[in-house]
Amino acid sequence: MFSSSNRRHQGESFSKHRASKSKSHKKNPSFRDSPRKVEKLAQHAQAASPQSNQTSPTLGSAIITLSVGREQRLFAAHEDVLCHSPYFQSACRDQFFQTTNKRIELPEEEPEVFSSILEYLYKGDYYPRLEYDKRRNSWNLEDGGNGNGTNEAVIHTAQGPILKDTIIYCQADKYGLQELKKLALRKQGLQSGVQCSTILSSARFAYANTDDTDSKLRAHYLALIIRARHTFKRSGTMQNEMENGGKLFFDLFVAMVNHMDDLAQKTPR
Repeated sequence: MFSSSNRRHQGESFSKHRASKSKSHKKNPSFRDSPRKVEKLAQHAQAASPQSNQTSPTLGSAIITLSVGREQRLFAAHEDVLCHSPYFQSACRDQFFQTTNKRIELPEEEPEVFSSILEYLYKGDYYPRLEYDKRRNSWNLEDGGNGNGTNEAVIHTAQGPILKDTIIYCQADKYGLQELKKLALRKQGLQSGVQCSTILSSARFAYANTDDTDSKLRAHYLALIIRARHTFKRSGTMQNEMENGGKLFFDLFVAMVNHMDDLAQKTPR
């Protein structure tokens, strides 16, 4: 169970609700399938794995120092690995004539988030990594997604506790890493047992840090709240958030109306 910034509503979580499922509609390979067919299915699963996007630095690549966060935590990375991001490619180009002591300042970045982004650039994934369950033919998070509890899943910010995957999604957009955005969104659909207060503060963060034309992350939170509506209905945190208002709750109203219309159309008259 992830921690909450509001002890009063500590029991408000929805471990059984997920925003999306990672199961494939394809059948599991069986002993009746030919070896060639089984091999093709295994190759397809491997190709779908984020780890197929991992990057190896070239020999002699320059080392870039990155100062991250207010405390100026230092990271080091190979220039050719960083340059897979258009943002860092531009930053490195500005220091083209510097042969030594190349340094990039990222004072607004969270070190824990940047560490995951750097891990993705090198390995094609970040902790907790996606794992393929052959028996269930589905994708899951390693260690159940809760390997180190709150320290891994939630980043505590001035705006409150925010899901790390949400911040990574927003920063991936900034750095021009579209595949990382897809990965972060996919992982959020596999999270469970998250406090209502964390979901709501993360949803507000998503609205504040994504463009109106980028609806995927916003839609994720709207769908999640609707799916867990019985939990949120009893949430004092939800009541306080709605009283504060914002575009999030107008979109939520529209999404719920659409959901009710869909149910009405499916109900026989």
